[in-house]
Amino acid sequence: MLANSNIFIAGIWLGLRELGQLIGSSIQLSLNVHQNKRGKVGYSTYITLIALQCLGLPLSFLISPPEKIIRRDGGKLEDPTKDKVVLKEFRKLFKLLCTKRVFLLIPILIGFNWNNTYQSIYLTKYFSVRSRALGALTSGIAATCANIFWGWFLDLRCFSRPVVAKIAWFSFIIVMLSLFSWQVANERLYSTTVPKVTLDWENEGFGRAFAVNVLFRFMNESHYMFVYWIIGTFNNDLETLTLTVGIVRSFESVGSAVSFGMGAAKALSPMTNLIVAFVMFVICIPTTSLVVFEVPEHPLAKGESLEDNIDASLKDPRSSDEAVPVKNLHAGDPNNI
Repeated sequence: MLANSNIFIAGIWLGLRELGQLIGSSIQLSLNVHQNKRGKVGYSTYITLIALQCLGLPLSFLISPPEKIIRRDGGKLEDPTKDKVVLKEFRKLFKLLCTKRVFLLIPILIGFNWNNTYQSIYLTKYFSVRSRALGALTSGIAATCANIFWGWFLDLRCFSRPVVAKIAWFSFIIVMLSLFSWQVANERLYSTTVPKVTLDWENEGFGRAFAVNVLFRFMNESHYMFVYWIIGTFNNDLETLTLTVGIVRSFESVGSAVSFGMGAAKALSPMTNLIVAFVMFVICIPTTSLVVFEVPEHPLAKGESLEDNIDASLKDPRSSDEAVPVKNLHAGDPNNI
C-alpha cells in the first residue's frame, strides 16, 4: 500500500467504509420490498445483518500491518506508538485540546451530525418499511459519493488551500441552512396531516419527502472529509495528527450519544429534535469559520507553530515555501489521518 498519496485516496477509503451499509441495506430492501405500510422489518432481516457483522472479525485479519506500508520515496511508515509513555501522551493530548484550532472545532464535532437523530425519527414516523430500506441504501450511496467528490475537490491544485477551505465551508453553510428550511416545512406538513401519512414510493409527493433525507446524509458525510482535511492543513506531524484524530472521534461520539439520548426521550416531539439540531449547527458556524480563516497554505513540520509560520511569511514571501520540504505530505493525506 502506498502512503504519501492525496486526499482523494482518503475519500475512497471513507467511501469503502460505507460498503457494509450498501450490502446490508440491499439485503434489507430485497427482503422487505413488498411491505408498503409502516411497521418493523422481519426477523430474517436481523438474522442476515447479524451474520454479516460476524464476518467482520475473521476478515479483519486480512488487513496489512503498518510495517508493510511503503512510501513513494521508498521509506517506511514510522510507528507512532514506539517509546510512548501513557501519562505523557495524555498531557500532550490535553495540551493539543487547548490549542485554538482544535478547541474551536469542538462545536462542529459535536453538533454537525446532530440531525442524524431527527432523520431516524423522521423515517420511522412517516415512511413505509420498504421506503426506509430504500433510504438506508440511498444514504450509503450518497455518503460514498460525498467522500469521493470532496476527496477530489479538496485536493484541487488550481486554488490555494485557504481559498479551498472557504469555498467548501461556506458552501456547507448555504446548503445546510437550505436543507433545514426544507425539513422544517416537511415536518410541519406531515405532522399536521389527518389521517396520519405513510410515505411510500408509490405515493404522490414521495420525492419531496425522501430527497431531503438523502441530501442530509450527503452533507453529514461531507463534513467528515472536511474536518479531516482541515486538521491536515495545520500539521503533518504523524504524532500530532494521531492525537488530533483521537480528539475528533471522541467528541463526535459524545455528540452522537447525547443526540440519540435526546431522541429516545418520548417527551420531545420530532419538531423539537429538529430545532435542536438546527441550533447545534448554527452554534458551530462562527467557531468553525474562525478556524477556516486560519488555514495556512502549507502544513507545519514537526516542532513548528502556526504563529512562527505566519511571521516568517510576512518577513519573506519565499520563506513559507522554503520552510516546507518538497517531500512534506499534502494536507489531508491518508497518512496524515
